[in-house]
Amino acid sequence: MIEALVSAAVAVGCAGAVYFAAAARVVKQYERGVVLRLGQLLGQPRAPGFTMVIPGVDRLRKVNMQIVTLPIPAQEGITRDNVTVRVDAVVYFRVHDAVSAVINVEDYRFAVSQMAQTSLRSIIGKSDLDDLLSNREKLNQGLELMIDSPAVGWGVQVDRVEIKDVSLPESMKRSMARQAEADRERRARIINADAEFQASKKLAEAAQQMADTPSALQLRLLQTVVAVAAEKNSTLVLPFPVELLRFLERAHQEQPPETQHPETQLRETRRPDGRPPEVTPLRPEADGVTPPRKE
Repeated sequence: MIEALVSAAVAVGCAGAVYFAAAARVVKQYERGVVLRLGQLLGQPRAPGFTMVIPGVDRLRKVNMQIVTLPIPAQEGITRDNVTVRVDAVVYFRVHDAVSAVINVEDYRFAVSQMAQTSLRSIIGKSDLDDLLSNREKLNQGLELMIDSPAVGWGVQVDRVEIKDVSLPESMKRSMARQAEADRERRARIINADAEFQASKKLAEAAQQMADTPSALQLRLLQTVVAVAAEKNSTLVLPFPVELLRFLERAHQEQPPETQHPETQLRETRRPDGRPPEVTPLRPEADGVTPPRKE
């Protein structure tokens, strides 16, 4: 009798251990447990930690509440300005309602992926090539709105959508490279022309200043000579300044006659035949004037 009771107790203990092992569940901190009892939703999702279910009757589905990074495969499409491109993107989303993610959609990851691909192709068809290359922030916002609208009913919240890369045909790349090169050349020519215009204005002002002051031109000439002579690798031919000749000519004209040397004085001899008078230098010996001796 005692042995039968002991055997029964051991059998009950084993059955209880088996039942406990089958009913025990552990929900992690980043998960929520949705319990379906005989196919019907049972209350609110189970909180993280240890929980129990009825084996064979309850079914516990764990839903990850972390942010999921979902890459969107490259989609090929034609832009609004008839350019064929391939665009790939990435979606960041998370589940905010575990019950809706289990009840309202069969596989929320697959649903978000398909919706993202469809929305990306739609964005490509509505945008120009320049928008895809330079205005990605606006396209990201529009793509996020298109994905998030149906995902709300699935218990999914889209945090961010980013366009990763835009692949262009080789012919289009070469055309864009030529366009960029032509634009840079145009800007270089404009800058060069503006510099020439400013330099011409300064040169005109300098020429006007030198015209008012002729000696400034001589100073500029001397500065140029100094700059050229500093190299010491060429022969410098210095022309005689015309302004200096004019200065000496004016100085000679202003000199009084009595200050001239006797040898430089001239004498006119009238001719009887009416021809122009002969001008000969007046020498002291000819007039009986003895020049002073030097002791």
